[in-house]
Amino acid sequence: MDQRIAHPAPYFDPAELRRELTQLHMAKDGEPGGARPAVLARLKALLKLARETARQQLDADGDGRGCAAGLSRFADELLHLVFDYTVFHAYPSGNPSSAEHMAVVATGGYGRGLLAPRSDIDLLFLIPYKQTPWGESVVEHMLYLLWDMKLKVGHAVRTVEQCLRLAEEDMTIRTALVDARMILGSETLFGDLQRRFRDEVIRRTSRAFVAAKLAERDERHRRTGESRYRVEPNIKDGKGGLRDLHTLHWLMKDLHEATPGERAVEKGIFSPAELRAFRKCDDFLWTVRCQLHFIAGRAEERLSFDLQPMLAESLGYKEHGGLRGVERFMRHYFLIAREVGSLTRVVCAALELKQLKAEPLTQKVLARLSWEERARLRRRTDFRIENGRLNTVTGQVFRQNPTNLLRLFQIAEEYDIEFHPDAIRLVRQSLRLIDERLRSDPEANRIFVELLTARAGPERTLRAMNETGVLGRFLPAFGRVVAMMQYNMYHHFTVDEHSIRSVGVLSDIEVGRLVEEHPLASQIIKDVQSRKALYVAQLLHDIGKGRKEDHSIVGARIARGLGERLGLTKAETETAAWLIENHLVMSTFAQSRDLADPRTISDFATIVQSPERLRLLLILTVCDIRAVGPGVWNGWKGQLLRNLYYETEPILAGGHSRQGHEEQLAAAEIALRRVLADWSEVELQRFLARQHSSYLLRTDPARQAEHARLIARTEQRARTFGFEVRTDAFTAVTELSVLAPSVKGLLALFAGACAAAGANIVGAHISTTKDGFALDTFLLQREFDEDDERRRATRIGETIGRLIDGSVTLEKLLSRRARPRGGAALFKLEAEVVLNNGLSDALTVIEVAGLDRPGLLYELTSALSELGLDIVSAHITTYGEKAVDVFYVTDVEGRKLDDVGTQAAVRARLEQVLRVG
Repeated sequence: MDQRIAHPAPYFDPAELRRELTQLHMAKDGEPGGARPAVLARLKALLKLARETARQQLDADGDGRGCAAGLSRFADELLHLVFDYTVFHAYPSGNPSSAEHMAVVATGGYGRGLLAPRSDIDLLFLIPYKQTPWGESVVEHMLYLLWDMKLKVGHAVRTVEQCLRLAEEDMTIRTALVDARMILGSETLFGDLQRRFRDEVIRRTSRAFVAAKLAERDERHRRTGESRYRVEPNIKDGKGGLRDLHTLHWLMKDLHEATPGERAVEKGIFSPAELRAFRKCDDFLWTVRCQLHFIAGRAEERLSFDLQPMLAESLGYKEHGGLRGVERFMRHYFLIAREVGSLTRVVCAALELKQLKAEPLTQKVLARLSWEERARLRRRTDFRIENGRLNTVTGQVFRQNPTNLLRLFQIAEEYDIEFHPDAIRLVRQSLRLIDERLRSDPEANRIFVELLTARAGPERTLRAMNETGVLGRFLPAFGRVVAMMQYNMYHHFTVDEHSIRSVGVLSDIEVGRLVEEHPLASQIIKDVQSRKALYVAQLLHDIGKGRKEDHSIVGARIARGLGERLGLTKAETETAAWLIENHLVMSTFAQSRDLADPRTISDFATIVQSPERLRLLLILTVCDIRAVGPGVWNGWKGQLLRNLYYETEPILAGGHSRQGHEEQLAAAEIALRRVLADWSEVELQRFLARQHSSYLLRTDPARQAEHARLIARTEQRARTFGFEVRTDAFTAVTELSVLAPSVKGLLALFAGACAAAGANIVGAHISTTKDGFALDTFLLQREFDEDDERRRATRIGETIGRLIDGSVTLEKLLSRRARPRGGAALFKLEAEVVLNNGLSDALTVIEVAGLDRPGLLYELTSALSELGLDIVSAHITTYGEKAVDVFYVTDVEGRKLDDVGTQAAVRARLEQVLRVG
């Protein structure tokens, strides 16, 4: 066990407390049952005082590991106290037989001498050969006292033989016994357990134990999220958390009878620098964990959004350099997690090389690489393959030629081979060699760009370069965003991890792995001429984050400064910079603008200017959204991007494929005839006669056909209201098309019905027939399987009908709605309302942005209806906790909102809605 200093403990005088408990016992005439309430109350007060004192000390010195060690020593003394009270007063045994001896043993984390404020106390009651009535009573009395103190106690009562047998059968029990530590009782019993456990279990099962611990680590990472850069990490079980350090501790202790201390250095497991890094990580994580338990008041291990600001404040992180205190704290956390990952890789790779883990990849590599290939590698480079891993020839290869710091990754990518732990150690020790001289070296930059654009897949290589520190040193601007967290619910990963993931998506698209998910991007990437610029832009698109200036502008400036150094031509540099500066433009237009409005397409085309840039921007946008995190990309976003691309491409191609208005209408009619081939000419003309030309031009033929059939079915039933449901797994939306008499505030009614059903609206297509009927299609985020989605949308459609005929009111529906507790309430966002008459030739565009909440869209659309505005189209988008809704509107006479007073009234009313709730 690490012998670093613990906080003062046990926070009480043991002798004085024993006398006090004895007096309480005697005050009740020696009746244990009578004294129990008073004893319990005293012990509870003692526990409360110990925790309060520990927290005060932690706040004063910031030493979480010392806090955990102090609480462990307190628990030791508390158990001594409880045991003594039990055997002297509750169940005294004047002359105990050998069978009535026992040892109380700490196991697990408590056995290591560390106890977080709300962690479990794991105990083993070790008995000689069978349980006796006296022993059973003692154990039960102790446990009930501890449980009634609200302590979480895990326990087992076993003999030495039972411990050994179960340790061979169950790796969890075996692991717990690795850290077994005697608290009180029979030293003979405990010594027997330790000796036999070492001789009969550890020495016979080391290979299986190592394999099991590493497999357990992999499964834990899979369960808690593969990336150590998730923005709500689990500090105990997550990747780069305390459990990874525990794993190193277990393996060292099991294999080398050494813990991560000076003996680990003596045995060559750790270098002195790695030992210092281990202790730094351990200290930091224990400090955060202890504070987390104190703040949460429970054994909380997840750094959730609601707790992160409180932790940052308690640990003293302040706003600085464009980052909030909470973002600086989380960046520190992720840097520590990365360091833990580096230590884990080095030690685990070393174990593989000692063949303590079954058949890693050595045989695969040896089978793939002939002796001649390995010899040729040795002759032509400063590297060699050692035990199936890539290593350096000597410890001077980076000092002699710093370009080798990049060449190492190039060879690993070329041979698809893992790194030798000694090579990784040497890289980390040589980072200072990455200076301005190396950064300006043409060969080093050529290698880097070659790695970035490698067709074999650059993501793994970039991540390895990032985690060893090479990437941030070679590109200092990228180093600024390493481990940078953005405190919001939209981004799932740190900036550097997101950027590397986006490059991985780009590579997957290029090699054809994502054709089904991204058909357009997979097709047009074959025509891209500026491939190198695209990859550079993809890696650097968020490199300007964390500064006060717009990150897109900062990123473009950085790219212009890097282009020549990276070997890009002036044209490629300008293309990369343009992509970075405009990397949010296409998603904003697609999700927040009316794609049926010609002005939207012309404005977008003016920004893009060329077919090549359009292709590049579409691909970069897809990769950016895909890499944000699970569930952020969906098919509906893909459809919007494709629609914008298809509308814009003919304009940028020279306009030759753009048809005149009449030709477009004629083409739309021909397309509709194809999908309604079973309709008579009379039926078809009747439907066409009811539609405005704008509807026919902006609505795809398949949806027009669905609308036509909906109208026909509704009329056959002699009704004026009808609806149709269609689900689409590819676009990840459920479409609900509604036919109803055009009433003011129909969108508000629909939004209210959705709010009552808990459905999330992602878009709406609003249209009105010439004879006064609303023909609207609403798009709901798909959340369930086909049948459940259809049932939910059907219920919403029926509810809209009841709202229209007045048989139910929105107030009644919404009053029944359970308002879910969402994480968005943790964040503060300023309400924004922007009215713009320049984005559409005929309509005023209102963009509102603010904190999302259930029913917000209903409240906004109701307010617009109350203001007498007609909503022509709506575009609904959420970015985590932030809602961005855009409405194309006119006044009651169908005109833009030109009056300044009207604009001010609209802005004030919508800002009021955003601020309420």
